[in-house]
Amino acid sequence: MENLLPIIFIYILVDNFVLQQFLGICPFIGVSRKMETATGMGMAVVFVMAMATVATWSLYTYVLVPFNLQYLEIVAFILVIAALVQLVETFLRKISPTLYQGLGIYLPLITTNCAVLAVALLAVRQEFTLLESTVFAVAAAVGFSLALLIMAGIRERLELAAVPKMLQGSAITLITAGILSLAFMGFKGMMTL
Repeated sequence: MENLLPIIFIYILVDNFVLQQFLGICPFIGVSRKMETATGMGMAVVFVMAMATVATWSLYTYVLVPFNLQYLEIVAFILVIAALVQLVETFLRKISPTLYQGLGIYLPLITTNCAVLAVALLAVRQEFTLLESTVFAVAAAVGFSLALLIMAGIRERLELAAVPKMLQGSAITLITAGILSLAFMGFKGMMTL
């Protein structure tokens, strides 16, 4: 129980999956143009990451380990993540068609988002309990969402700024992502598990 607060702090700020571990860069760059789509993607990732980690931890603990099938870990985890993404995609299509269209191809790409799979794998590798795994997944997803929202806010402001022609588009986006990563490096070493 005393591990929960450090897990939250570490995976939101210190070991942020996007800005420190460089996982999930594709949706980070692709969906961070507008705050609305960044918020929607952030909520979708929080849901998928939390549910996928709970499901994969349970699958690993109660099925794969007892039957000595750990070698199926990655395949089983990807299937669970894909099913959850389909659930989110169907839900968004019904509830918010504009958000669904705004997320575009990046919503189904959550299935292949390496950050989601990495969280599921790390939860079992670090031998977290179910509660620790869930807190870890939510913290990692909140960290992902935080990075996404910060980037979206900056990119919306950059649309109004006088950016030199040679830096417009992808160049300023990548420079901004690099500066954000450097800013988050300031948290390194503050806390460890």
